[in-house]
Amino acid sequence: MAAGKHRRPRTNPLTRGVIAAGTGTAALALPLLGATTASAAQPAKAPAAAQAAAQVKSVTYTAVKGDTLYGIAEKYDTPGGWQQLYKDNRKAVGDNPRLIHEGLELTVKTAKKAGTTADKASTPAEESGSVTRATQASAKTYPNNLDGWIRQAMDIMAQEGIPGSYEGIHRNILRESSGNPMAINNWDSNAAKGTPSKGLLQTIDPTFNAYHVAGTSFDPYDPVANIVAACNYAADRYGSIDNVFGAY
Repeated sequence: MAAGKHRRPRTNPLTRGVIAAGTGTAALALPLLGATTASAAQPAKAPAAAQAAAQVKSVTYTAVKGDTLYGIAEKYDTPGGWQQLYKDNRKAVGDNPRLIHEGLELTVKTAKKAGTTADKASTPAEESGSVTRATQASAKTYPNNLDGWIRQAMDIMAQEGIPGSYEGIHRNILRESSGNPMAINNWDSNAAKGTPSKGLLQTIDPTFNAYHVAGTSFDPYDPVANIVAACNYAADRYGSIDNVFGAY
């Protein structure tokens, strides 16, 4: 995307929630003793750190298509967030925390209370990746390649009323990143300002955040999220990604 064209305010800006890593337990309020109250010894309270540790447990999670470490950590309320999740699974994930593969088994620390959705064991079908969980039961599956990313993005765009054709998206991706979802531009004017263009359609962070579509990853390197946000921006500025034939 060209410099100076990415900070246009969105008519209906989306509000992103911020997840604070923690144990999910309320602070203990100790009763105050009045001046006339007998000073009987009170039972010792367990240190807060010990209580927190007692309520954090580990579960095994099998990644499904579209998963990100950020999303998994948010779902399970993982103390330390996605960074801790990556640290705990570095050997399995590899050197790139932004790309995890379907079927990958992760050890996830969770502070969720017993009985929540996150604590329920996966069914064999879920573990094999043949079906998705809960609300995604009827979702399509897509190949983990450029064709699959575009088709998944187009289905999301259709639901959100965002215009754009396969040809228009594909043409712009090849020009902007040659189909590399991890592409980053570290040399242009945007990069000089500290906001390098990223991903398949080379969005800068302010544009990605402003035009991010709910239900997609907040990671600008996620191929589907990047396509949808960029097409949302292009629709707002040019009417459609199909009308873009150069730097935008």
